[in-house]
Amino acid sequence: MDNIWFDIKEQLKSSLPAHAYNTWFEPINLIGHSNNELVLEVPNQFFYEWIESHYKNQITKTAESITGQNLEVKYTVSLERQLPLETTESPHKIKKVIKDKPNLNKRYTFSNFIEGSNNQFARAAALSVSKSPGLHSFNPLLIYGGVGLGKTHLLHAIGNYILDEKETAKIIIASSEKFTLDFISSIQKNKTIDFSKTYRKADVLLIDDIQFFQKKEQTQEQFFHTFNDLYQKGKQIVMTSDRLPSEMSGLTDRLLSRFESGLVVDVQQPDFETRVAILMEKAEQNGLDLPYDMVELMATHIKSSVRELESTIIRLLAYSSLSNCDIDFNLVKKVVLERLGNGAPIDISTTDIVKRVAEATKVNEKEIVGSSRKRPIAEARQISIYLCREIMGSSLMDIGMNFGGRDHTTVLHACRNIENKIKSDKRISYLVRSLQQDLTFSLI
Repeated sequence: MDNIWFDIKEQLKSSLPAHAYNTWFEPINLIGHSNNELVLEVPNQFFYEWIESHYKNQITKTAESITGQNLEVKYTVSLERQLPLETTESPHKIKKVIKDKPNLNKRYTFSNFIEGSNNQFARAAALSVSKSPGLHSFNPLLIYGGVGLGKTHLLHAIGNYILDEKETAKIIIASSEKFTLDFISSIQKNKTIDFSKTYRKADVLLIDDIQFFQKKEQTQEQFFHTFNDLYQKGKQIVMTSDRLPSEMSGLTDRLLSRFESGLVVDVQQPDFETRVAILMEKAEQNGLDLPYDMVELMATHIKSSVRELESTIIRLLAYSSLSNCDIDFNLVKKVVLERLGNGAPIDISTTDIVKRVAEATKVNEKEIVGSSRKRPIAEARQISIYLCREIMGSSLMDIGMNFGGRDHTTVLHACRNIENKIKSDKRISYLVRSLQQDLTFSLI
């Protein structure tokens, strides 16, 4: 069976794009077999679902062509403390040990959290709490920020770190919605005492998205008492929200004061360097070796959240696998445009354009926006004006104001002059097109 699985992989390798094979089949391990059954180990649930939905028939047909018989393929997930995806009995009796552990995502750790200026303080606070939970003034710790910026990652990283240091630590992690549903269920079943005991036994309580407590008065009351009980016992409480507590309407004053009594830190949108690091890390995790220009293209235009950056990489993988094509610059551009939607905004300023033109033409930035009529300077100025019009779509009047208060007829003359030179002068044509590509990555 070891040889058969090797042969199956080799045949799949010859029929699939190299990138698709390396992404979806290289990480699979054969861990059990019988006469007509293979048990394969995959890295995670998402991996299993992708294989089942996209490659199941291809694997089955390949196995049949090699063995000449029906070969059943079953899977198990390699994550510790996770049940097999299919119950299977093999000669090796593959089993997974199930322990009473919190529902933590083991992939969320401090080691794979990309640190940048946007989240440095929040990460430092989360790590400090993890090293000495409940023992300093960072209690409660509240991490707030927009969607997809890493709040939940930090919350799980705290739990994972503490468990690694002390396996017997009682960590309870839940969303505010789960806390609410548990509370409602306890009322319906007349088990409110059991509910209280469940949450108050925690050494560390991790609550995600507390903004959903708004306007739920009974739930707020219950959480207030849970909070007080744990706080008085010196237990650590960590919460996340999408905004400052003071900006949440529908919270009782006493609960609001509890939320603000410890340390409140924020996570912001990642800057360019951090976005590049996130994309490179995510690409590496998925076995992608992306050239820097592709990473730079994505980092320049995908800015809203870490989640958007990660999903862009996943979308690239999906396109490559479904279309049986390699990832190239054109595919990256296509995915970025789809993520941004029609009319993708180009976040660029007049200053950016002038700076880039100055670098390309060796003309000082101040001279470009100044009054000199020397030919090299005037040419650089006209190119800058043309690019402001083409890339930013600025009005003639706005462009003129940014170039020394020139009137709209002067700006229009500059644009028409460069348009004519692009058609007749190869040097100008190449220079303008190169600048336009550098500044917009040819997205427009």
